[in-house]
Amino acid sequence: MTGSDEESAPDSDSAPAPVVREARPADADAVAAFTRDTWGERSDDYIPRVFPEWAASDDPDRGTFVATLPPDAVEAADLDDRESGDTLVEDDGTDAAASGDREAVVGCIQGVLLSEWEAWGQGIRVDPAARGHGVGTVLSEAALDWSRERGATVCRNMVFSWNIMGLGQSRAVGFEPATEFRFAEPAPDPDAVDRDATDLDILADPDPNAAWALWSDSDARDHLRGLALDPDESWACSALTRERLRSAADDDRLLAVAGADALAGFAVRARVTEREEEGETTRTATYGVAAWRDIDAAGALYDAIATDAAAVDADAARVLIPETVEHVSDTGANRVPVASEPDFVMAADLTGEP
Repeated sequence: MTGSDEESAPDSDSAPAPVVREARPADADAVAAFTRDTWGERSDDYIPRVFPEWAASDDPDRGTFVATLPPDAVEAADLDDRESGDTLVEDDGTDAAASGDREAVVGCIQGVLLSEWEAWGQGIRVDPAARGHGVGTVLSEAALDWSRERGATVCRNMVFSWNIMGLGQSRAVGFEPATEFRFAEPAPDPDAVDRDATDLDILADPDPNAAWALWSDSDARDHLRGLALDPDESWACSALTRERLRSAADDDRLLAVAGADALAGFAVRARVTEREEEGETTRTATYGVAAWRDIDAAGALYDAIATDAAAVDADAARVLIPETVEHVSDTGANRVPVASEPDFVMAADLTGEP
C-alpha cells in the first residue's frame, strides 16, 4: 500500500464519512489529479499511468476501490487550484451522492490475490485536501475485507522507509513489521564474468532443488521471511517456493554460481520491463531475490547477473537483497551500487476476526 499520508480520523462527529466503492474508468481523471505530485521531487508516482487499467479490469483476483465524499465536504479552494471536474465525478445513485449528483473522489487502493493464501495491498493514495476524514483507514479496511473474502490468510504491503505517515497508517489498521530490503544495482555487462575470474563457476543449467536447499538454510531467507518479488505482480512480494524456482529454471531465469563442492549463490530474474520517459525507452531487468554463501560468492553472482542482464538487452538491473549489514556490505565490497534507501514490507494477519 505504498503511499498513503493519511494521518487521522475525522476531526469531529459532524465531519462526513467517506464512502468506499469499486473503481470505475470515469474515476481516472480524479485520481490523476491528486496523484500527479505524490512524492514531489523524490520520484514520479505510477498511479496516474496504471489506474485507468486497474479501473477497467474485470480480473477476479484484483479489487480496485476509491473513496468518495459528497462534493460539499471538500471546498474547491482546498483542491490545489484544480478544476472541480478533475475531482468530481457523476454518481450513479449507489454511493455518497444522490443519483445524477457529483461526488468527490478522494482516495484509491487496490488489493491483489497473489496465491491461494497471500494478498497484496498497493497504490493507496489520499487527496491532501481530504485528510482528516479517515479516508486511508476505510480504504485499507476495504482491501483487507476483500482479501479475507477470497481466502487470503495474510495481506502484505510495501511502504518506502521514508514515508513515516504511510508507515503509521499501516500500523493503525493492523499491519505489523515483516521485513526490509534494498535494491542492488549492478550494471549490465556482457564481459563481467570473463574479466573477473574466480574459483566459482556460473552454472549453465542450475538445479532448482539445490537453489532451494541453499535458500532454506540461508540468512537471506530468514531475514526476508521467505519472501521475494512476485513473478507476476510488479512491486509485490510473496513467498518464494520450490515450484517457483523450478519454473524459473525452466524459463532460463534461474542463475547460480558454484564451487567444487556446492552451490554458492543464486538469483531469480523476475521480469524485464520497459519504460518510456522523455522519448527514451529504458529496459530494466529485475531480479526477485539473491542469496549467497559469502563475499566471494556475492561477487561471482553479481557478475552472473550483470552478464544475464546484458543478454536480455537490459539498460539497467536491480536485485532485491536483504537489508542487513552483511548483504549490503558484501554488495559494496564487490563495487556494486545499491539504492540509497531501503523499502519496508508489512503484513496483516487475516485469520482472526475483522
